Amino acid sequence: MTIIVPKLIEEEMKNSYLAYSLSVIIGRALPDVRDGLKPVHRRILYAMRDLGLVHSKPYKKCARIVGEVLGKYHPHGDVAVYDSLVRLAQDFSLRYPLVQGQGNFGCFTKDTKVKLADGRSLSFEDLVKENKEGKRNFTFTVTDTKHITIAEIKNPRRTKTTTELVRVTLDTGESITCTPDHRFMLLDGSYSPAEKLSQGTRLMPMLSAELSGNHKVASVEKIHETADVYDLTIDGTHNFLLDVGIFVHNSLDGDNPASMRYTEARLQKLSEELLVDIEKETVDFVPNFDASLEEPTVLPSVAPNLLINGSTGIAVGMATNIPPHNMKEVCSAVLHLIDHEECTSADLTQHVPGPDFPTGGIIIGGQGLHEAYMTGRGKITVRARTNIEEGKNHQSLIVTEIPYLVNKSTLVEELASLIQEKKVQGVTDLRDESDRDGVRIVLEIKNGTNTDVLTNQLFTHSRLQDTMSIIMLSIVDGGPKILNIKEILTEFINHRKNIIRRRTTHDLRIAKERVHILEGLLMALQHIDAIVELIKKSRSPKIAQEQLRQQYTLSEKQSEAILDMKLQRLTGLEQEKIKGEHTELCTLILELESILASEPKILSIIKEETQKIMETYGDTRRTTILNGSTGIVEEKDLIKPEEVVITVSNAGYVKRLGVDTYRQQRRGGKGVIGAEARDGDHLESVFMANTQDNILCFTSHGKVHWLNAYNIPEAGRYAKGTALANIVQLDKEEKITACLPVKAFNDGIFVFMATSQGIVKKVSLSEFSNPRKGGIAAMTLGEKDTLTHVALTDGTRNILMATKKGMAVRYHENTVRAMGRTAQGVYGIRLREEDEMIGFMVEDERKDVLTITNNGYGKRTAVTEYRLTNRGGIGVTNIKLTEKNGDVIAVLPVEMNEEIILMSK
Repeated sequence: MTIIVPKLIEEEMKNSYLAYSLSVIIGRALPDVRDGLKPVHRRILYAMRDLGLVHSKPYKKCARIVGEVLGKYHPHGDVAVYDSLVRLAQDFSLRYPLVQGQGNFGCFTKDTKVKLADGRSLSFEDLVKENKEGKRNFTFTVTDTKHITIAEIKNPRRTKTTTELVRVTLDTGESITCTPDHRFMLLDGSYSPAEKLSQGTRLMPMLSAELSGNHKVASVEKIHETADVYDLTIDGTHNFLLDVGIFVHNSLDGDNPASMRYTEARLQKLSEELLVDIEKETVDFVPNFDASLEEPTVLPSVAPNLLINGSTGIAVGMATNIPPHNMKEVCSAVLHLIDHEECTSADLTQHVPGPDFPTGGIIIGGQGLHEAYMTGRGKITVRARTNIEEGKNHQSLIVTEIPYLVNKSTLVEELASLIQEKKVQGVTDLRDESDRDGVRIVLEIKNGTNTDVLTNQLFTHSRLQDTMSIIMLSIVDGGPKILNIKEILTEFINHRKNIIRRRTTHDLRIAKERVHILEGLLMALQHIDAIVELIKKSRSPKIAQEQLRQQYTLSEKQSEAILDMKLQRLTGLEQEKIKGEHTELCTLILELESILASEPKILSIIKEETQKIMETYGDTRRTTILNGSTGIVEEKDLIKPEEVVITVSNAGYVKRLGVDTYRQQRRGGKGVIGAEARDGDHLESVFMANTQDNILCFTSHGKVHWLNAYNIPEAGRYAKGTALANIVQLDKEEKITACLPVKAFNDGIFVFMATSQGIVKKVSLSEFSNPRKGGIAAMTLGEKDTLTHVALTDGTRNILMATKKGMAVRYHENTVRAMGRTAQGVYGIRLREEDEMIGFMVEDERKDVLTITNNGYGKRTAVTEYRLTNRGGIGVTNIKLTEKNGDVIAVLPVEMNEEIILMSK
């Protein structure tokens, strides 16, 4: 019978979600503060120990390990387990890897040739060279159905240095020199390592996958010399054709791990330190998911793994991000905390100055580190390590270390995009020359480029500089808790105290049990003749055992040990061994009991073991910490202040030119080409600015974007410039209509805006002092209206507005009150039919009004000839228009000593 129990859905969802979140927090996402491991990592290490995969034993296939973990301890997806296993082996993810990984790393010497689909045969050395030049090459490959097809060669590279070699000679007389583990394709489509090939083995030939061919192995011999070796990658089929006419497997040593059926693994020696003494009842065990086995809840962990390797994880409503640290520094902090229990987290930072990433790099600034170690939360800036190499005719910026957890391939793509979009200026070529020796990203620099500015641009716009949030969250006493550095180390020391007590208790029990047996044997040796006679007369072992217990007051185990004793133990030498063992065990029992009774002795053992770990696995720091520096280089400080001319075309192309580009000419001169516009384009705006000015770019849609003058690409007079859309984020059909150079966002200065429909608006300049990436609203526009003119005022000036049909109005700006950024504005001039506002200027008593028409006519008029009227009127006549001179196209304020740049369409 089904019983329905009504429940409030809020309560049911709350309880169910709470149970789920706790399961994720405790059982999957967060590390335990004691051993620094998540459950999946702990299960992997324990399962590998069960398989006997210690560092001194042969590797086993990762598929075997993953199956063991899935079947016994971790009933989740195989991908999750394999990815976790791979991470434990990655020397760029863990500062001290816990697993030794071995993929298909077989490789060839640099002179080995690959057969290309274009008919050429290139050596690995030449393939690497052409790949760096950007050339794509293709070779032949065999599919799973044994059909030969063409595939692209990916990432030809050097994979190992000074490696042992073997030479495989074919019955054709050709030979191949490679590493012993490189796999050759057999005629049936399977693979065999070079060192296991034997005379007569038939290899897969090029002519046909069905032919037996004459490509048989003649001999395999070891070469008593070493060399650098190379390989390449073929996606999908993972094999390629050598010039000698046979197919071989490719290396799978790429950014992504190979399939688990290809790779192998075993424990690192350090992992054995995490597992040491686990058999001595040092940790609690719980039933596995189906209660058929037991698994440890935590590992004994002699090493402070949580800090040395760090951890990342996202749980429900919380996340952890603990960076890796240096073994020597963390162990030194442990020793200091044991000796000085009253010390603070600040004291411990004298021993642990900051994270030590496996990828090196530079940590900028110390305030974020201080907060992280004091409170458990903080932010740090990590920067790539770069240097400038001087060539014969050029300079190169070399990246040798990248920020932690930044993917190198993605970073190179990001740099390429920045260069292509002109966000980074002065780079002529980009190459990734990284190999198994380390990272090497090369950026060729254009002559005359300021390398400080370039480097700063790269740090600003790419992940060559990255921000890392530190959240030292871990499982403490069964629940999540954020800890500072002292609390983490204290929890580790307490864990080690507990491990040593449990280990000592276990050893004490074993020693006492053994002493008990030895005492029985010693007693038997004293009465050996009588005991032998008793045993001979007994009808069965059980009767003999019972009589021994009654006559000599022995326990069941002692009497059983006497019956099991071999006759050889009766010799004098063996008797001495039993006595000696008994004496040693009695001494050991006293020592073990004294340890359990003394906290200082336990701490002394922790110090001794920590010192040993530090000496065995400690190494030098890889990451540099620059304390006292913010790491933020003000780019303006790297820019030489100078006056420039900035041009903006109607289609939105911008460029920067030096003022000396335009030489002074007489009126009526032919002029020089000021800017080359694209077909159908013309210049919209020309103005002067300083390289250190901020440029406020106002758009036709009433928005404003920020731009530094020095970030506008410099170009020659004949250049068309750079699309503004590549510099600022513009909406569809939006274009820049006005640009204002601003030195500082001071109070008392206003931005005066005017639209094509004669609407004006005044906003305090300080309203635009906070840049945003996507721009902000500057003015709300009416239907079919566009923002066309913008100027700076001080609140005391007269405004002159002019229209296309030759009208003008002049009024005082105090008739327009200051408004907010989103306001719509008020009428500045009322327009007649088919007219539009074309000219706008803030009056300057030193300047006259220059009016220019579209047929090349112009006139200069004193501003005082325009009488002051009320804002919003139709205005007065500015210029008499005829068919000869055409409509007004510009109205500009000019001084007698100023120079004017006139540019035709």
